[in-house]
Amino acid sequence: MSASLLSPMPAAAQDDATRLRKLEAEVRALQRKVFPGADGKYFEPQITPAQPGPAPALAPSTGPVTDLLTRMDSVETALSQLTAQTEVNQNALRLLSARLETLEAKARAYEAPMPVEPDGGIGDGTPLAAKPSPKPATPGSAAQSAAAKAPVKPAAASATSSTGAVASGAVERPNTGDAGDDAYVYGYRLWEAGEFVAAQKQLVAMLGKYPAHSRATYARNLLGRAYLDNGKPREAAEAFLKNYLDNRGGARAPDSLVYLSIATLKLGNKAKACEALEEFRLVYPNEAAGRLANLSSETAGKAGCK
Repeated sequence: MSASLLSPMPAAAQDDATRLRKLEAEVRALQRKVFPGADGKYFEPQITPAQPGPAPALAPSTGPVTDLLTRMDSVETALSQLTAQTEVNQNALRLLSARLETLEAKARAYEAPMPVEPDGGIGDGTPLAAKPSPKPATPGSAAQSAAAKAPVKPAAASATSSTGAVASGAVERPNTGDAGDDAYVYGYRLWEAGEFVAAQKQLVAMLGKYPAHSRATYARNLLGRAYLDNGKPREAAEAFLKNYLDNRGGARAPDSLVYLSIATLKLGNKAKACEALEEFRLVYPNEAAGRLANLSSETAGKAGCK
């Protein structure tokens, strides 16, 4: 009997075991169809999903203080950029306002009526007429000679004299209450009387004391004419050029350009004289076609300008 137990199982028994396993597998498959949940409540699934891998390690987060400092740095950077842009805008606005004020001042100067020169003035731009020289006394009695000489002495002042009319008090000092205007008018009267040196001193003093006065453009132009009439074309050219450059919208800036051409022509530089006249025609077309037309045309003819 022992031998029979130890003997190998017959082939039929092995086939039964195989068939049993096959039936169990089919039953499990049928259960999966009947119970599609496949959650392991009724049976264990044959195929299990792969286990998820470990989550990647996250970088250690910074603390709240570090985050706050980072945000504050960002805010400070943005604020500094905004401040810089504001300063740039303010500077541009300031420059724009200054330029606008300059343009408005020039516009007002062009629109303002031209002041009237005292005692007939030099509004037409023509040079001062030369004073007639005294005629020599005719032979006769001593009384006739004295009578002929008496009225001639006050008017016989030379171009470089600083006495004559000034010493005799023939040039009256105005007193209208406007000290700057009075100083200019007195300088003009000295120039008109032929006291060119005295007129130069008076006009220089007036410009030094009242540089922003409305008569300053007149005084600078007249100072140049006093130099020119006194035989100093170089000093005259400097005065005329300064008057034009300092205030191109001034009432006597056009005159100064024309007289700058005249002074430069007296210095023997015809090319520069023509340049000054060309500048005058471009910048002041109204004066070039109006009150200074004759003087500028005459000067252009002498200089040989095209």
